[in-house]
Amino acid sequence: MVKQFLVPIFLLFFLSCETKSQETLQILPGASQLDQYLPQLAGKNIGLFANHTSLVGQTHLADTLLALGVQISTAFSPEHGFLGNKPDGEKIEGEHTDRFKLISLYGAHRKPTTEQVASLDLLLIDIQDVGARFYTYASTMTYLMEACARQNIPVLILDRPNPNGSYVDGPVLDTAFASFVGAHPIPIVHGLTLGELAGMINGEGWLVNGITCDLRIIPVANWNHSMPYSLPVRPSPNLPNDLAVALYPSLALFEGTVVSVGRGTDHPFQMIGHPHYSDSSFSFTPAPNEGSKYPPLEGEECYGRNLTDEKTTYEFTLKYLIEFYQNLNGKTEKPFFNDYFKKLAGTSTLQMQIESGWTEQEIKASWEEELVAYKQLRKRYLLYAE
Repeated sequence: MVKQFLVPIFLLFFLSCETKSQETLQILPGASQLDQYLPQLAGKNIGLFANHTSLVGQTHLADTLLALGVQISTAFSPEHGFLGNKPDGEKIEGEHTDRFKLISLYGAHRKPTTEQVASLDLLLIDIQDVGARFYTYASTMTYLMEACARQNIPVLILDRPNPNGSYVDGPVLDTAFASFVGAHPIPIVHGLTLGELAGMINGEGWLVNGITCDLRIIPVANWNHSMPYSLPVRPSPNLPNDLAVALYPSLALFEGTVVSVGRGTDHPFQMIGHPHYSDSSFSFTPAPNEGSKYPPLEGEECYGRNLTDEKTTYEFTLKYLIEFYQNLNGKTEKPFFNDYFKKLAGTSTLQMQIESGWTEQEIKASWEEELVAYKQLRKRYLLYAE
């Protein structure tokens, strides 16, 4: 059973006062601006797309709204579940709360059914993204937007900052490789908040059959794309801190290779290794833990790089991927790349370029034209200054 989130009324009053007194000083996610969206919820049957990151101050959004008399009938949860504590890739069944119906969209099905949204007057979305194309919360949001568009149900997004929102990089997805880890023709680092991305999806007709939904957004206050943002809670079990979030766009590509990115350790997405890597000065051994039941290379001592101990590139880079390919190519029983890599990269070209010995500079130059076009498109949907 999903545990109850308790919210004292006096805390709501305190948060409201604090918000008003500090609003010129602190970044305020959409959820914290209650006066901006509560009138839109009054008297309506509300659906909620949320997880553990959906906070108003230190209090869960669901508790905040229920305490204020908002009627929540259904909540939808993404990968990792409503509490954000399920391991990577684990299908989620049996989440439950007696306060509203709780439906996993990472279990028996990933798209909501017609019946699951039919009774809603409005869908409220509040969830923390990390700004990488293959992070699956945006795909689940897309499916919910489609379901609501079919039944003329408005979608209201309480926007949150993008911790990787200050730049754009990576190959633009070729729609031939569209999947749950890459649904739209955007680069790996797309430089948009979920609210901005939803606007682009809607405006460009990327929902199924070009349908559009009634989309409304409560923007983040006092934030722009050049401002750093430290996440108040980890967005998923294997992104425990700011360093992991910053490295995730670069290191997640390794999940389509034979290399471990530290799943099954205390520092996921902050180390890289393989048993046959030539430098043995640093090692780790993946083991099952809360964030990963079956980590790649479980029980094998992996040698490689500890990115917590070295001067690290915090923007998207291919240098680690190229280095490990060159170091391990021909030394492993399995091919360095597997079929999943093309889905993560969103193209077949990147693998061929690395296998052909292209440098990072040459590879990045090859996708520059598409990035320039994407950046022009992106400007049309920005809600915040750069």
